[in-house]
Amino acid sequence: MVNTTVPVFDGHNDTLLRLEMAARSGKPLSFMEGDENLHIDLPKAKQGGFAGGLFAIFIPPVQELGSKPDFQTMVKPVDQTYALELTDAMMARAMLLARESEDQIRICLSSADIRKAMEEGALAIMLHIEGAEAIDADFNALEVLHAAGLRSIGPVWSRSNIFGHGVPFDFPGSPDVGPGLTDLGKELVRRCNAMKIMIDLSHLNEKGFWDVHAITDKPMLATHSNVHALCKSRRNLTDKQLDAIAESRGLVGLNYSISFLRSDGDKSQLDMDIDIMVDHLAYLVDKLGEEGVGLGSDFDGTTVPQRIGNAAGNPLLIERMRARQFGEELIAKITHENWLSMLERSGI
Repeated sequence: MVNTTVPVFDGHNDTLLRLEMAARSGKPLSFMEGDENLHIDLPKAKQGGFAGGLFAIFIPPVQELGSKPDFQTMVKPVDQTYALELTDAMMARAMLLARESEDQIRICLSSADIRKAMEEGALAIMLHIEGAEAIDADFNALEVLHAAGLRSIGPVWSRSNIFGHGVPFDFPGSPDVGPGLTDLGKELVRRCNAMKIMIDLSHLNEKGFWDVHAITDKPMLATHSNVHALCKSRRNLTDKQLDAIAESRGLVGLNYSISFLRSDGDKSQLDMDIDIMVDHLAYLVDKLGEEGVGLGSDFDGTTVPQRIGNAAGNPLLIERMRARQFGEELIAKITHENWLSMLERSGI
């Protein structure tokens, strides 16, 4: 029998976006009761030991409200007013879930809040922004969003904005594509450091990565990225980048996306062997140490192996780690303890 008792704190999902877009389309999804169209909902979380995570707020192009856009549409610039309105809506949705959950869900502002929620069996949500389009050049929105609970931000998604430039999803390819952070992007890093908001490197190109490295005084973080040496996607991290993250006592969360795991980048191979996920975890542990590796599934935002399927499937990954001689102490670190330690090292 699969053991589901190991709690999982997950560094990245797009569930709030799925909920918001479904509601706007007139076909709402039920997080509380469960929905087959969600990777994460409360029943699946309870079944799979999903104890909480960084819940991302990603801004799609306006066209996604009526139809699914192609990649060229996705990478077009996003208007700040629209981005802030949608960010507010997703934050409000998370807060409404928490308020109506009868304490089954909590919005957490600190690592201490997360620990308390996990100890008391509540689902811990910490708010994250994936791509800083909602932030204005004067950083007024950053102040307000931080007050509302924002604790982590990726300066870019895989498109350019006023702060920097993201990597495309090309395969194979190098993350060394395009210029680095803009002057505003460098100021964003400084302000986030001062405000104790983590900077997520996952979609940032390599020049931007090294710009953050030169500026930050905090541990470096990639919430949902994998190993470039094992899968040559531009979205993955090179050995040199991993060395820099290790030196900073940072963390990398394993992305469950098939296209960032398989050596051929073929996302159509839904029956992918879970051992490939463990290969990436083992490589990350070797490069970053046992304290530098976590999980960052990208649930509700990508195509995951069908053997995992959704948040209820995390115990299968844990069992495969056991089969590969990952001890219980290391498994606990990867599944939740390293995330909590990373938040504490970041002053959160």
